[in-house]
Amino acid sequence: MLDFILRIILASSVIGIASLGELIDQRSGILNVGIEGLMLFGATFGFIAAKVTGSFLTGFLAGTLMGGVLGLLHGFLSITLKVDQIVSGMGIWILGFGLTTYIGQPYTGPLGMGRIPTIFGISPFVYVAVAFMIITWYVLFKTNLGLKIRSTGEDPRVVESSGISVTKTRYLCVTIGGLLGGFAGAIFGLHYNPVWSPNLIMGWGFIALALVFFSLWHPLILLAGSLLFGALWQLSVNPSVLFPGVMSTNLWRMVPYILTIVVLSVISTERFRTRFGLTKPDALAEPYIKEA
Repeated sequence: MLDFILRIILASSVIGIASLGELIDQRSGILNVGIEGLMLFGATFGFIAAKVTGSFLTGFLAGTLMGGVLGLLHGFLSITLKVDQIVSGMGIWILGFGLTTYIGQPYTGPLGMGRIPTIFGISPFVYVAVAFMIITWYVLFKTNLGLKIRSTGEDPRVVESSGISVTKTRYLCVTIGGLLGGFAGAIFGLHYNPVWSPNLIMGWGFIALALVFFSLWHPLILLAGSLLFGALWQLSVNPSVLFPGVMSTNLWRMVPYILTIVVLSVISTERFRTRFGLTKPDALAEPYIKEA
């Protein structure tokens, strides 16, 4: 049971870090539905780099930086070229699905480098995830930079008229969001499940995307939500720990994705938004065209 709980916390950390990157994106007004692609690239390039060099550090750096590059690519398409953000994000996901399958195929199998040491029996990335969420909350709600980011996501024209560059602010956010997405993928591929296979992320990026909406764009709610989704995922992997003989494993595997659909459906209703004050940034997914 203890191992089951520890796996829940670790899974929650991976999903939480990926979600946090997307939350920062969306707070600035940029929607990146390609977070699954970011994680695929981060996991694959991190796995290959670690396998070739024998260094976990190199693997994490490679995976994280690859996510940052893709975050910048999404930023260039959606901020500079004004491409539809959903189309751009889906393109990154499809690119990630195809390219990582081709590049990673020769490395199929276990990493074979042992396990990263724990801290008091808990993965070090659990502490990292909690720290990231607390820091993000502080920056977003207690600093001038956070005010700029939130204002950019609400009304970029007012921000620009105040002398703040919307373009620079959004590029900063998509870069950070990309780095966190790649880092989360690297944690998955090097630590949570260090065995490479095609499409190894298995939809976690889409769960992370849903979690941002579930959290009402608040980092601390995101922390609680990631624990819920992490628990559901681990339960779907090993349901016999709590519910032996109840439903088949294949049906349990559907539960996290069904909840994702339910969450997105519920929070999209007018009744929910009116009652709970859904705090979706007003300028989310809308390209900003600077007035002459």
